[in-house]
Amino acid sequence: MFDEIMEKFEGSPSQQAVIRLLLERGFSVNDDGRVVSGGIEIPNTGIAREIGVDRRVVDSTTDVILEDPELRRIFQNISQVPSLMDLAPVLDLTVLAIAVDDADQKGIVAQVTGTLAEHDISIRQTISEDPEFTDEPQLYLVTDQELPGDVFTAIRELEFVRKIEIQ
Repeated sequence: MFDEIMEKFEGSPSQQAVIRLLLERGFSVNDDGRVVSGGIEIPNTGIAREIGVDRRVVDSTTDVILEDPELRRIFQNISQVPSLMDLAPVLDLTVLAIAVDDADQKGIVAQVTGTLAEHDISIRQTISEDPEFTDEPQLYLVTDQELPGDVFTAIRELEFVRKIEIQ
C-alpha cells in the first residue's frame, strides 16, 4: 500500500517527503486540508521546516490528499499511538529491538511474545514496524523487567531473528 501511495506523488520528491512524515508520525488531514494530530493542528510551516521543504509543498500535498478518495480515506483516519520507547530510560523500562530476516513471515510477534511469556516476562508495549513503511522493519518490545541471558538466547535461536539488541 505504501508503494501505491508514493506512486501518486512520484513526480514530486518533496511531496513524497510530506507523505512519509505524515505516515511516520500518524498525522491526519482534516476536511480543511490542515494537518492534525487528534484535534490539534500542526502548522504547515513546522512540517515544512522539519523535512526541509517550502510550506506550499505541504499545502499542495494536502490538496492532493483531499482530492483523491483513496488518499482522503487513509489520511483522515490515520492516528498516532503513544510509544514508551523514548520514555524507557526515564521510567526504568527495557526496550528489546529485534530485526528479522523476513518481516512478512507469519507468527513473528506470537513466537517472540510467547518466548517472553515462557520466561515469565511481562510486556508493557509491543511495536511492530510495517514492512511497507520502512526498509528494515523491527519489532520492539517494552518491558519493566531486566532480561536475563537465557531470554536473549531463546529469542536469538528463533529461526527468523537476524539481530537482537537492548536499546
